[in-house]
Amino acid sequence: MQKIIILDFGSQTTQLIGRRVRELDTFCEILPYNKFPHDDPDVIGVILSGSPLSVNQADAFCLQFDGLRGKYPLLGICYGAQLMADTFGGKVESSDTREYGRANLTEIDATDPLLKGIDVGAQVWMSHGDTITVLPEGFRTIASTPTVHQAAYRGIGEEKLWGVQFHPEVFHTLCGKQLLENFVVGICGSRKDWSAAHFVDTTIEELRRQVGNDRVILGLSGGVDSSVTAVLLHRAIGDKLTCIFVDHGLLRKDEFSDVMGLYEGLGLNVIGVDASQKFYSELAGVTDPERKRKIIGKGFIDVFEAEAQKITDARWLAQGTIYPDRIESMNITGKVIKSHHNVGGLPEKMNLKICEPLRWLFKDEVRRVGRQLGIPERLIGRHPFPGPGLAVRILGDITPEKVHVLQEADDIFIRGLREWQTEDGDVLYNKVWQAGVVLLPVQSVGVMGDERTYEQAVALRAVTSTDAMTADWAHLPYDFMAKVSNEIINKVRGVNRVCYDISSKPPATIEWE
Repeated sequence: MQKIIILDFGSQTTQLIGRRVRELDTFCEILPYNKFPHDDPDVIGVILSGSPLSVNQADAFCLQFDGLRGKYPLLGICYGAQLMADTFGGKVESSDTREYGRANLTEIDATDPLLKGIDVGAQVWMSHGDTITVLPEGFRTIASTPTVHQAAYRGIGEEKLWGVQFHPEVFHTLCGKQLLENFVVGICGSRKDWSAAHFVDTTIEELRRQVGNDRVILGLSGGVDSSVTAVLLHRAIGDKLTCIFVDHGLLRKDEFSDVMGLYEGLGLNVIGVDASQKFYSELAGVTDPERKRKIIGKGFIDVFEAEAQKITDARWLAQGTIYPDRIESMNITGKVIKSHHNVGGLPEKMNLKICEPLRWLFKDEVRRVGRQLGIPERLIGRHPFPGPGLAVRILGDITPEKVHVLQEADDIFIRGLREWQTEDGDVLYNKVWQAGVVLLPVQSVGVMGDERTYEQAVALRAVTSTDAMTADWAHLPYDFMAKVSNEIINKVRGVNRVCYDISSKPPATIEWE
């Protein structure tokens, strides 16, 4: 299959480049800058990412262009563009001021294939401290802004080599999709054969070859990734798949029974385990967020292992690992810095082999595959939910009583989002990336029924995002928030105050713990 290789120099937006390329129905891989697969015959083009470093630093990341230049079309973005210019004989210098934010292209070479369909005045997004002051001999400028002369350039003659100082991958570059399409499809010649339907067909065949007649076990969470993994495997191997769904008592209201019903409706063989009392007991008195996470992680492994040991003929452990997990597990030197195994050391402990059918997909692609498989939208469109569940939305110690209060408040909020119609005929839930309620470790004075109350406060949290790397607080309608606040205070015994979190990420995070 054709592929674009994206060489990562440590930019925070490298994953966005990958997602934009995939949106062009073209497969791509993100690799450390020094790990180019020279023996891969399917590579049709190379993109060099940005970086937090300067090409003039002594420890700057360098690239050996031997075997790349002249063989593949190259596109350098920000640092990538500066690195090519510097390596090939140009000059990169520090700017007097950091060039950050929106800019407009005031000069464009409309004849260049990279800029096809992009007009003078197009908005782009700059984020750099260095600038290219001199291009290598024979190179020429193809786009400029009022403050950045070398906003885009190309290589000598017909050489397929381009650099852009701005970031086409971010949404603020309004012509970014067009530019990337010009490169990936127009210049590199992508056939645009990467699709959800193609992925489903090829993955099912691959799973049948990989697993054969062996039995596979899978830990379900109720989330999108594990659900799509389960249905893919079920299509491939049928009843040779056994799923285990552990209820740690920190799921949303009625979630365990609701999700179990959905799974059974999909024909999956699911073992449901109610381990809530075990988790409540082990979490009693614990207030530190990291300790909560570790207790829940270990507890999940213990419960999962106990159930998995009963399946004596299992040979594989399936996981819903997706591509961002794998990228985050590698730094740009190729060394593992964080494990994303969903069940820790369980595969080695039980002598199981790992099966990760979603390992090449981004989250939005997982959802497209799920829809292709016919999975109900109720599962596919679910907001992300933290693995430790409501434990990281209860600030302070955890008790069954607090969990109940939070479940009731959260149910009102989420149900309200699902029911509130927007002007375009959709519902608010689909306009929000993630939402939930946080139980605060404070009490406040109130008046209910002419009587003084001293009860809990909760905070509503709703954010918009495209990838969870950054997020903005959702600007929900005042009428909606008034309705939800009133319903929570009137119906959830123990709560007399509702707040709304208007913090963005960064500097805040989406979850409170």
